[in-house]
Amino acid sequence: MLTIKKLTKTLGGRTLLRDAEMSINWGERVALVGPNGAGKSTLFRMILDEDQPDEGSIERDEYAITGYLAQEAGEPTDETVIEIAMGITPEMVGILRTMREYEAKGDHGHPDYAKAQDQFNHLNGYQLEPKAKKILAGLGFKQDDFQKPARTFSGGWVMRAHLAQLLVMEPDLLMLDEPTNHLDLLSLLWLQRYLINYSGAVLMISHDRDFMDSIIETVIEIDPDAAKLISYTGNYSKFLEQRDARFEQETHAYRARQKEIEGHQEFINRFRQIGSKAAQVQSRIKMLEKLPPVEKPRTPRKPFKFTFPQPPRSNQKVIELEKVGQAYGEKRIYKDLDLTIERGDRIVLVGPNGAGKSTLLKILAGVIPIDSGKREPGYATKLGYYSQHRLESLNEDNTVLDEVMGACPTLREEDARSILGTFLFRRTDVEKRCRVLSGGEKSRLNLVKFLVDPPNLLLMDEPTTHLDILSIDSLVNALKSYEGTLVFISHDVHFIRNLAETTYHITRSEDDSTAIVTKYSGGYDYFLEKSGLNDDRGAVTA
Repeated sequence: MLTIKKLTKTLGGRTLLRDAEMSINWGERVALVGPNGAGKSTLFRMILDEDQPDEGSIERDEYAITGYLAQEAGEPTDETVIEIAMGITPEMVGILRTMREYEAKGDHGHPDYAKAQDQFNHLNGYQLEPKAKKILAGLGFKQDDFQKPARTFSGGWVMRAHLAQLLVMEPDLLMLDEPTNHLDLLSLLWLQRYLINYSGAVLMISHDRDFMDSIIETVIEIDPDAAKLISYTGNYSKFLEQRDARFEQETHAYRARQKEIEGHQEFINRFRQIGSKAAQVQSRIKMLEKLPPVEKPRTPRKPFKFTFPQPPRSNQKVIELEKVGQAYGEKRIYKDLDLTIERGDRIVLVGPNGAGKSTLLKILAGVIPIDSGKREPGYATKLGYYSQHRLESLNEDNTVLDEVMGACPTLREEDARSILGTFLFRRTDVEKRCRVLSGGEKSRLNLVKFLVDPPNLLLMDEPTTHLDILSIDSLVNALKSYEGTLVFISHDVHFIRNLAETTYHITRSEDDSTAIVTKYSGGYDYFLEKSGLNDDRGAVTA
């Protein structure tokens, strides 16, 4: 289906790929992995003909259809959600609107309505529409959302509509760049199961380890040091095992070669001046010249293990909500909510977007006022709230390193630089002023500040956003040793599985009058089993 031969690409004076090769077969599920900046998105652009290689070729089956989901959807338009999902042409938009106009009037006998119906049927509209609605529902849209203009939704929801369009289209090669970024946990679970049964080939870039483990059968790594593409059979976890085994084999081969070279060189040095050994010495010299080089293997990147100061001990009752009510305008979020969090709890909040997860975290953090009831932190509670959108706590005149050192004065500069490197701040990045950082960089910097001086109640909203897989693993390792109380929201299943011991499922009541909080005294898998979301029907209707 897709074959890359001898591909070389240089960008900004750096060689991303040199004589790289890969292939994707019909129906194959492939993940493209590598550290940030390795060239994953550049390779995607070359496959899509949006960029060209310096050398080499990209060959595609002439009959194969490619569909691509970018990380950003662009500015939303007046198209409705269902129109985006159906991927309809301007011609079909006109036909649909004609049909709706006469349906609203109840004039089903009008000749223009009958003509529009015939045209809609000719364009397979009656087959596309139910399929699009089913996929939209799986991705979390309500039926009332289908006819709303895309501009009335957030960027994340618009991305879901474009993802639905691709799934309706069913391209032979489905290219996905971070498809889980804008999904809540239940929509992610639905997509995961959908892609397992997808008939076409899938090529994805993802930082979601569990998602890749469930779907992927081939991993292609961009090795930034060698500028090569290296293919591994199996899912992401199998890739890690094979890469480590490959490193051990290459290390053994390198040491054996070095020992061989040293043996020859020792013989040459020892007998160079002895005439009777001249022929043997020359023979050894020629053998050395003919030995093919074996490069010293580079140690694979690993999660960085670090420890940070443990927070002061809180009292048993860390924070309590009693009969809390909260609304945004006419929309009631919570009514008479009772909730108690105790020392050492590790709680994940799950549920569809818009149900009230982030609002509950903000209520606990005290960053939004409650309309009624009581919010009572424990007298020894030291609270910290991490939000990927809360960036005003940074001093814009400080460097990245200054901010971290200021958060924990006892931290050694060497350790601060190591932790920052783990969270994707390179050597030169740590000297940047906070004012010039991107939104993602500011979020990561705030995260590091929490880690080096943690409170005893840590409230975290999507802490893995803007992190690569190794940084996520480093964060997991750090939080595993954290002795305080943790409440978080995440759609990264690997992150949840490793940290959550209690699950709060937040949904809306049937009449949408308030949020309902259901407690499950177990982690992610326990929640799936007890909630009924572990079967296919649950995943589709979530």
